[in-house]
Amino acid sequence: MSDTDPTEWEYRCLRPPREETKKEVSDPTADLNELGAVGWELVDTLDYTGGGTKFLVFKRPSSASASVESPLEGDLVDE
Repeated sequence: MSDTDPTEWEYRCLRPPREETKKEVSDPTADLNELGAVGWELVDTLDYTGGGTKFLVFKRPSSASASVESPLEGDLVDE
């Protein structure tokens, strides 16, 4: 066993992009790739009761936030 401190995580939520009808989700691949490039990892989804994804939940080590900011900062929602 090592005596290193456990990793501290930073969490953020992203609302999936919606099409014009607001009922269909548009492809989030570009957004996910941008977030992954700066250290965010998709770890869970929060769903509406009855179906549909309300938020995508991401995490990254908290030390990453000091060195690199998210390209989608305006789209991320603190919960």
